[in-house]
Amino acid sequence: MGRRRGRAVDGILTVDKPAGQTSNQTLRRVSGWLDARKAGHTGNLDPLATGLLVMCFGEATKISGWLLDADKAYVATVRLGVVTDSADADGTPLDERPVPAVDAGDLESVLARFRGPIEQVPPMVSALKHQGRRLHELAREGRTVERAPRPVTIHSLTGEWIEADRLRLTVSCSKGTYIRSLAADIGEALGCGAHIETLRRTALGPFDGDGMWTLDALEQRYQSGSGALDACLLPADRGLRGYPAVTLPSGESARFCQGQAVALAADETAPTGLCRVYAEAEGFLGMGERAGDRGVAPRRLLVQRRPHG
Repeated sequence: MGRRRGRAVDGILTVDKPAGQTSNQTLRRVSGWLDARKAGHTGNLDPLATGLLVMCFGEATKISGWLLDADKAYVATVRLGVVTDSADADGTPLDERPVPAVDAGDLESVLARFRGPIEQVPPMVSALKHQGRRLHELAREGRTVERAPRPVTIHSLTGEWIEADRLRLTVSCSKGTYIRSLAADIGEALGCGAHIETLRRTALGPFDGDGMWTLDALEQRYQSGSGALDACLLPADRGLRGYPAVTLPSGESARFCQGQAVALAADETAPTGLCRVYAEAEGFLGMGERAGDRGVAPRRLLVQRRPHG
């Protein structure tokens, strides 16, 4: 059996993805600098987009599913009056229409229609599959297929005029929301069509973008020697700060890590659902869920041991 490639690197890295690269290209570059054996990201950004890309390495990949399901926030520049086949500036223009005069009140009335639970038709240029093939593959062949609307939630949406034909949208939304589709639909509601010119993700789950690393800064650390990049990694539980935390009674961590439910101490608040689980000696053990009246059972265990706080 051959030697497994890469190091057992554990942790989370928040990276400011540059425009012109796919999320996977950015991940491969950083993973190569870290020489990480296992890596993944927690939500794709289009090549045109910039901003927060949360990368998980090693044991931290076990919590990536919770981050994929997390809410996200974006700031987008929207060009009105021009419709493209991808709903962004990388696409081919399909239609051009005059932009009507819209005052602040009219704009607010339109934006209000898109707040809250809505249904959204995914764009053809997306990674969703149709009969086993990615939609963007079909789009490159000039094919268009029916896409079923998908429910998403727009938690907040504001817009301000930048120029007569450009809007800046600030959006907080649920997973699965396509900002390109949102911009295109707003453009249609305004009567002129629209596409995204720039898009920047500013938040994902518990991460608000503060402390993101640029690729230039990470490359400098990589060139400075071993250990400099490792110091940039955050512990896995940093990505789960939205969940309550419990600490197991002394001596119960072994039973918990063997898959058994453990009763909490009388002074420990029992969770109502999912929770982060810690032990005083070992630190973060993984995710658990309520079991019975006063217990917690393992949901996803991590080999990694990180102190909480």
